[in-house]
Amino acid sequence: MSINGSSVVRGLLFVATVAVGCLGAGLVAHAENPRVLLETSMGDIEIELYEKEAPITVENFLKYVKKGHYDGTIFHRIIPDFVVQGGGMTEDMKEKATDDPIKNESSNGLKNEKMTLSMARTRSPHSATSQFYINLKYNRSLDKAYAGDGVGYCVFGIVVKGEDVVGKMAVVPTTNRGPHSDVPREPIVLKKATILNGEKN
Repeated sequence: MSINGSSVVRGLLFVATVAVGCLGAGLVAHAENPRVLLETSMGDIEIELYEKEAPITVENFLKYVKKGHYDGTIFHRIIPDFVVQGGGMTEDMKEKATDDPIKNESSNGLKNEKMTLSMARTRSPHSATSQFYINLKYNRSLDKAYAGDGVGYCVFGIVVKGEDVVGKMAVVPTTNRGPHSDVPREPIVLKKATILNGEKN
């Protein structure tokens, strides 16, 4: 399966509930990890980024945050019990220009568990740019060890606040718009993305 923002599948984002202690992916929340606030039209979502495990991906994500790329984009693809995807489309379903694709870090050992963030991509393994997705459950088939293409999707963060907001997004009515399926009938806007800590110049 591929995740393609402009056609069939392009980016999945896995969001997992974080508590003090071990996560399903064997991780512990660390205060020094970068955190980003996503202000959406349905409420705020705070995410923690796993810089040590996915350095290339986290640097890429923060680069897009810093230059305001995500501001005014929408969550353009929602499939209940699967993913909430965003990071690259405007309200009129136009894909924003991006920088060059990055290396897929899906070998980092992190799993596409519930509430984790992962990078969206095309069928090409190293094609991720700005789009990401939040996993609404443990999508094991997206992990490198179980993916049909033997590559999988890179997990790089987790939702630490706003799981209820993601839950509300997951059940909104969707429709088809041109070649795009599973598009929310009412736009869910990512109004602004802001780095809260851990920013490196």
